Amino acid sequence: MNAFEASEVEAGAVVALAHGMTVATNALLERRGASTALVTTVGFRDVLEISRQNRPALYDLAQDRPPALVPRELRFTVEERMGPDGELIPLDETSLEAAVTAVEEADVEAVAVCLLFAFAHPEHERRVGEALREALPNVYVSLSSEVLPEFREYERFSTTTADAYLAPKLAAYLEKLAERMDEVGSPPPLIMQSSGGVTSVDDAVSDAAGCVLSGPAGGVVGAAYVGSLGGYPDLLTFDMGGTSTDVAPILAGEAQTTTETVVAGVPIKLPMVDVHTVSAGGGSIAWADAGGALRVGPHSAGAEPGPAAYDMGGSEPAVTDANLFLGYLADGTELGGEVVLRRGLSEKALAALGEKLGLTAEDVALGTVRVANAEMTRALRIVSVERGLDPREFALLAFGGAGGMHACALAEELGMQTVLVPRAGGVLSALGLAISDIRRDYVSPYLSPLGDVDAEEFERRFARMESTSDGELTDPEHTRRADLRYGGQSFELTVEADPFEKLEHRFHQAHERRYGYRMEDEAVELVNLRLISTVPVEKPGLTEPEAGDTAEAGEREANFDGEWMEVPVLDREKMGEGSEVEGPAIVEFRESTCVVRPGWRGVVDGVGTLVLEKDDG
Repeated sequence: MNAFEASEVEAGAVVALAHGMTVATNALLERRGASTALVTTVGFRDVLEISRQNRPALYDLAQDRPPALVPRELRFTVEERMGPDGELIPLDETSLEAAVTAVEEADVEAVAVCLLFAFAHPEHERRVGEALREALPNVYVSLSSEVLPEFREYERFSTTTADAYLAPKLAAYLEKLAERMDEVGSPPPLIMQSSGGVTSVDDAVSDAAGCVLSGPAGGVVGAAYVGSLGGYPDLLTFDMGGTSTDVAPILAGEAQTTTETVVAGVPIKLPMVDVHTVSAGGGSIAWADAGGALRVGPHSAGAEPGPAAYDMGGSEPAVTDANLFLGYLADGTELGGEVVLRRGLSEKALAALGEKLGLTAEDVALGTVRVANAEMTRALRIVSVERGLDPREFALLAFGGAGGMHACALAEELGMQTVLVPRAGGVLSALGLAISDIRRDYVSPYLSPLGDVDAEEFERRFARMESTSDGELTDPEHTRRADLRYGGQSFELTVEADPFEKLEHRFHQAHERRYGYRMEDEAVELVNLRLISTVPVEKPGLTEPEAGDTAEAGEREANFDGEWMEVPVLDREKMGEGSEVEGPAIVEFRESTCVVRPGWRGVVDGVGTLVLEKDDG
């Protein structure tokens, strides 16, 4: 609503509105979701508590796991039992009535229903859901057979519980948003999902757990689009904001997804963009630990009071203070017309920390940037090297308010030769939202040795999912995938499933890329079939005007690796296609700044991306 007012765009003139948010993420991080109950098979109420044998810190005997989303006193059971082949013990109606009464007396806002083998035989679970919805019409009910029809009890319980825990909060927020849009004559908002596609408000609420990464997903989609238009389909994306940095791999122009995401200690086994987040951003605070070492983060100065330079009460130096002191940002820069950066305040905060460390303000500033870069480099290695990807074969696409200031340094650490800084780098997540396709994900469990799978049954199962999708979306495009593993493995890899004959070969290739070896003499098991259905939306072309007169906006003293030098400052708004830059230099974008380190040179391409290349010499 503020954007309509600030931009003076008529709400009725808007054709489409896409929205990404961190409501679900924050609710999990802060444990501020709805009060939730769990109904499960008798004897299994503690699955959420038992979880897996892995520990968050292997050698820390004092560290506890994050608490379960549902406390033990709100976990209720029914007498029933399904097995792999169907019903073993009928659902006992008396125990069902007792469970419904217990949930009613608990006065909760949501309830998750997770029965054994419900992913294969959901009849009992549906009956429990019916009874709860009939008796408690105002309570949100999540069924595991609808949220995640896959085997592995703990992950299924965890994901379904998260869905119930988040839905009431998400519904309240999104329904209010939709109501306001309707009042001003704007179309209903499309909501960004963690998988990298958008969906309606109703579908987002019914799949609340699938919106946990709604915020960062938009940036990854936008990065994939801009990179592909410029001829760079293989990317590592680097989104550095105020509190955190998000990194993700892009292969062949497509954002990669995973079903192994853990958010705030809660496994959510739904398809999500493969984003890794670290707490290193422009607002991350530099501090001295008990051993006298310089540390950065995870504490952040936030937007208020912000870094010391904001002059809003913050006294501790942040990464932004270090960048300002080193000359990468200009003293007196206005941010959004509300905040003015003051280098003197940054120097004072850096010097105060330096006294504790026995360092000068300059040394603290250089060290702060170096420590933050190390943390972000480690994150990029996790989504590349640890995924079997060689970062030297990728371009690094930097965006977010602070991404361009650190990109060249990170690329040097990883041996990467190309850095891309899009014109819309400061608002690339918004571009990603605007061009995201409408998307639905479907899964069908199919646990069988691959050699025993009947090709016709394989086709029939996909056809059933496609038929469901065709009834829910308008002329969707379908992508078939399958989860496979070697016999006895605990985790699967997802590969393209069409055609069926190439499935095993693709799995061997994927396994070798991810883990460095293949076992062609081992039996391969099929675990799940997955269908991605998308309805493409119209995407704008990106163009860049020809370069005009000089873009130089002056010079500024900046520090590179401990050496102060006078460097040119270029105004990105005055640059155009073909405009060149040679490091060391600073390019000031409308919403961000790019620091071109010595040994780098670049040119603006036809889609508005500043393409920086490392000099081999």
